[in-house]
Amino acid sequence: MDALTTEVIGLIARIVQRYTKEYEQAASSLELTSIQAKVLVALDEPKPMHRIAEKLGSERSNVTGIIDRLEARGLVERRPGETDRRVKYIVRTELGEELTVKFQRQLRFAADPLASFGTADKKRLRDLLQRMLGEDLA
Repeated sequence: MDALTTEVIGLIARIVQRYTKEYEQAASSLELTSIQAKVLVALDEPKPMHRIAEKLGSERSNVTGIIDRLEARGLVERRPGETDRRVKYIVRTELGEELTVKFQRQLRFAADPLASFGTADKKRLRDLLQRMLGEDLA
């Protein structure tokens, strides 16, 4: 591996560490665990439990417990599906929406530096990150 690649990997690792630390602090400040915060953020639309588990790379049984705790706090609710009432969709409540917005506003470490980037730089960074993830749009 060449020196530049090693340097880039090191920078990515530092970004991930900083993001993880800030994510955990933001969640904790709202009396959430990191995984509970991830579930709330993942609920950008109503989702069945198995989709939440897939998105988080977690077992369904683990997600059930997380949803139970979020539901006990009034942050999410289970709703029957419109076409198949056996399927329960998880939906953020109004309180859950408010808490999610507060949480996301606290994640400033990346947003603040990106504010100084021009549109072209942001697009280039987005495109490079998508390529790293194998999501190249071209």
